[in-house]
Amino acid sequence: MNRIAHNYWVIWVTLLIGLLLQIIPWTSSFYMLKPHWLMLVTIYWVLALPHRVGIWTAFLIGMILDLFSGTVLGVHAFIFSVIAYLVIFRFQLIRNLALWQQAFIILALSLLYDLLLFIFQITIYQMITMSPLIFLSSCIDGMVWIWLFLLLRQIRRGFAID
Repeated sequence: MNRIAHNYWVIWVTLLIGLLLQIIPWTSSFYMLKPHWLMLVTIYWVLALPHRVGIWTAFLIGMILDLFSGTVLGVHAFIFSVIAYLVIFRFQLIRNLALWQQAFIILALSLLYDLLLFIFQITIYQMITMSPLIFLSSCIDGMVWIWLFLLLRQIRRGFAID
């Protein structure tokens, strides 16, 4: 029990790194290629440890992202909660898929993330400032997922997080 509680900090460190990667500013020409780092790290931990990292953790991470990104409080929290729910709902199925098949599910979840963010932007601000090219980041998320999954699994196994 002590070993598990001792290594639980690793999850929060990886989420903090994901947050830092998420809020790093990119130039406008490359912004459409920016992966959703925090969402990917959150999905990994929800998928790997659904009994430890769940919907409430995703909600909290989304609130923190809202605070750092300057969006309306609760937008990312809601989106992260929906994505965490969908992952938890079918986590055993997703776990048993091959890594390239998981990448397609991540691509779909990333498209959902962008679509919900787009809907919130239209609803709250009554304007469209998003280019359709932003959906390219979903394709990047699918490609980054394979590398990130392998990296985080190695970290999880190295620190023996259960």
